[in-house]
Amino acid sequence: MTDKNIQLLNTKKGIEALLRQKQFNISKTLNTIKYEKRLEKLQEEMLILQQWVAKNNKKVIILFEGRDAAGKGGAIRRVIQHLPPRAIRVVALPKPNETEMGQWYFQRYIKRLPNEGEIVFFDRSWYNRAVVEPVNGFCTPAEYETFMNQVNDFEKMIQDSGIYLLKLYFSITKSEQERRFKDIVSTPTKKWKYSDVDRRAISLWDEYTKYKEVMFEKTQVAAPWKIIKANRKTNARINAFEYILKSIPYETKNVKNIKHQTIKIVLKD
Repeated sequence: MTDKNIQLLNTKKGIEALLRQKQFNISKTLNTIKYEKRLEKLQEEMLILQQWVAKNNKKVIILFEGRDAAGKGGAIRRVIQHLPPRAIRVVALPKPNETEMGQWYFQRYIKRLPNEGEIVFFDRSWYNRAVVEPVNGFCTPAEYETFMNQVNDFEKMIQDSGIYLLKLYFSITKSEQERRFKDIVSTPTKKWKYSDVDRRAISLWDEYTKYKEVMFEKTQVAAPWKIIKANRKTNARINAFEYILKSIPYETKNVKNIKHQTIKIVLKD
């Protein structure tokens, strides 16, 4: 135990972290404190970014994509935790209704693009048609091909109109997805998340992989993908935060807050 570690434990966060544990574990407690302190710094910086967006009438879109149970929603919640609700929107669209199914595929997403001074987070996006829909038979091969032929031009138009567009993909292993599904099913407050698509996800793993790889290959033209290794939710959230803050060129950026810090996080998520 170093003096610095003792000081960390002898704080409100340290005491709370110790009390939350079922079994006394100093190492785990220290990792928890370091993670929460790092998260706080990044959340402070995210607020600075948001204020710059609002003051300068900028527009930002951030896509969170990944397999089912990859941790997209949890990452979004940490990113927006301290942001003014009126300055941001989280878009998580249900399956299209009858009217939307007759429209141009991108039309319902266009309606959700940011206004001036706003950041919009997509918890899944138009990329449903690149992976989820063809794997599960929710679109025809022709609809899939049309999407793949149009998506780069669509994203170029978005950026040409002055919107910042970031695309994050949360990547987990098959065994980790299976573990998380078991946890979801066995937890009363999480069971509602488990859908018919989730039930088929493990058996269709290779199909998802095939379409995912094509997506990465074909849709980097206008906006590149940032692949976030997400088996550890804590590390994934930190890495997603850092990427967002480094990618938007806001003048009020506090580099010390964003600068990567090596934190050994071995928490069980």
